[in-house]
Amino acid sequence: MAFVIDGKEAAASVISAVTEASASLEAKAGIKPGLAVVIVGNDPASHAYVNSKSKMAKQCGFNSIQHTLPEDTTQGELQALVDTLNADPSVHGILVQLPLPKHFDSDAIIQSILPEKDVDGLNIANAGKIATGDLLTGLISCTPAGAMLLVKRVHGEDLSGLNAVVIGRSNLFGKPMGLLLLAANATVTMAHSRTRDLASVCANADILVAAVGRAEMVRRDWVKPGATVIDVGINRVPAPEKGEGKTKLVGDVAFAEASEVAASITPVPGGVGPMTIAMLMANTVIAAHRVAGLGAPKF
Repeated sequence: MAFVIDGKEAAASVISAVTEASASLEAKAGIKPGLAVVIVGNDPASHAYVNSKSKMAKQCGFNSIQHTLPEDTTQGELQALVDTLNADPSVHGILVQLPLPKHFDSDAIIQSILPEKDVDGLNIANAGKIATGDLLTGLISCTPAGAMLLVKRVHGEDLSGLNAVVIGRSNLFGKPMGLLLLAANATVTMAHSRTRDLASVCANADILVAAVGRAEMVRRDWVKPGATVIDVGINRVPAPEKGEGKTKLVGDVAFAEASEVAASITPVPGGVGPMTIAMLMANTVIAAHRVAGLGAPKF
């Protein structure tokens, strides 16, 4: 059976380091990291995410600011708030919770966040730094950064000689994940829905990263014996065994069968998920250190 990579434990260790770095920054420079989270509308899942982010920011010793705006907020009103936060020196990180209601041009809002405050790592300036191999001066998108940290816990910093396959080519995860693996010297294949004979491509991977949003698509015969499997999918499926109308969360990988052949695997939930919020906190404390002109901590 595979070693189950504990994302909760890894996230707790990042949060502990962030809390220490935050206290040290306040002691040295009198600066308390500030994270502003903006949510528009009434989506319950978004509100749950935002509450957990705000709670974690307080736990890390940050100044946690939450702006909750009504569903009928206009593009101009949201843009004005982002502009105000951009100009506020006490705010080091700005996060606009996605998805925004349908009437917004989300990309225009996200790209208007200053790159140095873009703790979600979605501004094209930060994406471009990853693409050109500069992992030191930008802010790396949180979910790929967290997934990469889990890979390095198994394989170390240098992935030379290892084949990595990423299934999924989204700007949010697939592309930056592929680039991070490449920067660590892995040989990377970017696979997706149009890849011919996807199963055999995956079966060649020493590190297999699944991020397609299809429940349990990756089966046992897709996994190379001894591989490390990183499952980024979060899919809600019916769970009749729990009772009528009940559901459960599963990943993009058929966990039970894949774990019979993989050497290491992340569970869903409890794998990559907790790492996303942890890396958001890491990005905020990094951004605050840069404003203070101090060397940013590494995670």
